[in-house]
Amino acid sequence: MKRVFLIVLDSFGIGEMEDAAEYNDKGTNTLKSVSSSSYFHMPNMGQLGLFNLDGVDCGEKAAEPAARIARMKEASKGKDTTIGHWEIAGIISKKPLPVYPNGFPEDLLGKFSELTGRGILCNKPYSGTEVIKDYGDEHVRSGKLIVYTSADSVFQIAAHEDIVPVETLYEYCRIARELLQGEHGVGRVIARPFIGESGNYTRTPRRHDFSLKPPAVTMLNQLSEAGKSVISVGKIYDIFAGEGITEFTYTKGNEEGIEKTLEYMDKDFEGLCFVNLVDYDMLYGHRNDIDGYAKALSYFDAKLPEIYAKLRDDDILMITADHGCDPGYTVSTDHSREHTPFIMYGKNVVPGNLGTRDTFSDIGVTILDYFGIKPKFEGKSMLG
Repeated sequence: MKRVFLIVLDSFGIGEMEDAAEYNDKGTNTLKSVSSSSYFHMPNMGQLGLFNLDGVDCGEKAAEPAARIARMKEASKGKDTTIGHWEIAGIISKKPLPVYPNGFPEDLLGKFSELTGRGILCNKPYSGTEVIKDYGDEHVRSGKLIVYTSADSVFQIAAHEDIVPVETLYEYCRIARELLQGEHGVGRVIARPFIGESGNYTRTPRRHDFSLKPPAVTMLNQLSEAGKSVISVGKIYDIFAGEGITEFTYTKGNEEGIEKTLEYMDKDFEGLCFVNLVDYDMLYGHRNDIDGYAKALSYFDAKLPEIYAKLRDDDILMITADHGCDPGYTVSTDHSREHTPFIMYGKNVVPGNLGTRDTFSDIGVTILDYFGIKPKFEGKSMLG
């Protein structure tokens, strides 16, 4: 019974790509910034070969890496969660998803307001914590929705749970998702509920993402069509709009994501368990919190022996990322255009350094290859 556990350390980039300057990301290196923290401690990832990857000039290199490793290059145009995960699963996006540095068009918001029966506040790029601080009072008084975006391809709606019940907020997001297609097809519409009183508003864990459906076949579709299990842990289900996924569970953060993964390792299934650990990006990268990022990585590293202990003979563990979000890059708090790591470990995996790969899609091809399925997208297997 073959199983693959693919864990995405969200935003764990390992150094700028050649075209980083085109994205205003020249000089970014998430791994190097985080490794400067006194809280950074990743001996297990180091033994697997993290510091042996092309271009990595921090940490102690392993004399003989225990894993099969590669530095991944993103072939898609973009540096966000959706495009990164889609490429891992086989979709190379020739055009970036639309972004709105000056806010959304008034005619679009007019249609949205008409359909929801509510007015609009903000309509500009904003920090999620700052936007409720600045617009929360007016929202509570008027009932108008706080609509904002970021450097990513997102349409975010913040609303107080006492003013707009969460299920109603989700329905407003579904309305927005229907509107935001074609040229305005943002990667994600995100519900951002919050609670509290003036001066003390806080976001709740009932965030929900409504993603654009993948425009082509992915490894998830091919696996499920072949009768394999495709289990989603964290926000994977939302990123792929549920396409090709046979079972899913949401999580409130990295620790729960790791625990859910360990639980699935005790279960019998043949197929893929696809995990996203989002805290690196959401809590630390975007907030320039180097120490917080380092602590979260060190926690994951400390859990690796427990993960190893549950690996069966035919299991493969894969660890990668979807983009960068350098917490040491003070020019911006946005995602960064970086290479990502790929680490593949298991009893039957032959260790070795495969250098730099041309596309994240090689990961999807490798997984399909392991299950004897011919991919319907470009990429090369790293199975060996």
